[in-house]
Amino acid sequence: MKSIILKTGSDYLLPLLIMFSIFILLRGHYLPGGGFVGGLIASIAFVLHFFANSLENTKNIIRIHPGLLIPVGLVFALFSAIIPLFLDQAVMTAQWMHEPLPVIGMVGTALLFDIGVYLVVLGVTLTIIFTISETM
Repeated sequence: MKSIILKTGSDYLLPLLIMFSIFILLRGHYLPGGGFVGGLIASIAFVLHFFANSLENTKNIIRIHPGLLIPVGLVFALFSAIIPLFLDQAVMTAQWMHEPLPVIGMVGTALLFDIGVYLVVLGVTLTIIFTISETM
């Protein structure tokens, strides 16, 4: 079933949901939210676009296979975990910049870890949904 309302709405909702997922990601190391919830919201945005349009149109927007996001996210998470080792501290000890960034605020290894989780969740979710959709 192709609904003109859903198709038009998804074209406008995709960028808004992606921006909202990034907002939730950035807010996560201060308040509730973070990489997992942000990754799920981004996945929902692409799934909504897929339902409204087609799998090929959605894949053209993403341009890479979502499965490639998984190792990239794992590298971000691993990198955030081993940064303290270079500073003679225990693994996963939070490290923070001395000065806050203008829009984001204080940036530290927690944000790198959240970005890694965001990419892994986005990659896993979209890989599963796209694989199931291709087999049907």
